[in-house]
Amino acid sequence: MIAAIRVRGTVHVREPLERTMEYLKLDAPNALVLLPENESTKKMLKKVENYITWGEISVEVLAKLLEKRARIQGNKKLGQEQLKICNANSFLELAEKVMKDESYLKKLGVKKPLRMRPPRKGYGREGIKKSFSVGGALGYRGQAINDLIRRML
Repeated sequence: MIAAIRVRGTVHVREPLERTMEYLKLDAPNALVLLPENESTKKMLKKVENYITWGEISVEVLAKLLEKRARIQGNKKLGQEQLKICNANSFLELAEKVMKDESYLKKLGVKKPLRMRPPRKGYGREGIKKSFSVGGALGYRGQAINDLIRRML
C-alpha cells in the first residue's frame, strides 16, 4: 500500500495537475491518502511528483495513523465499535487487514484525505522545492515515508 502526502500548496498549479490531485483526493497541503499499489496509481503519482511525496507504508505506522488521524462521519475518531465491525481486537490487527484489502476503510466509512500536521523539524534540509533524492521533500521516498508520517502524527 502506498501513502501519498501533498507537500506544496494550490497556487499556480496547472489545470491537468490540479485535476489529477483531485482524483487522488490530495486537496490541501499535508493531506495524506492511502492508495493501492497498481500501475495507474503509480502513473498518476509520477505525473504530480513535483507537488507530493510518496512511499510504501509499514503496518506499524499505518496502525498509529488509523488510531490518531482517521476520522469517520461527524469528525469522530475510530473507536472500539469500528474495530468490532472488522473483527479486529486492536489497531494493529486492523492495519494488517487494511494492508491486505483496502475495502476495510470504505466499510468503516473513513474519510479521505487524512489531515496531518506539518512535520516536526520540517520536510528536509533543501525544502519543498527539490526532490527527495537531492535532500528535498518531493517525489518517491520508499520506506522513508514512515519516518515522515511519524513526525506528522
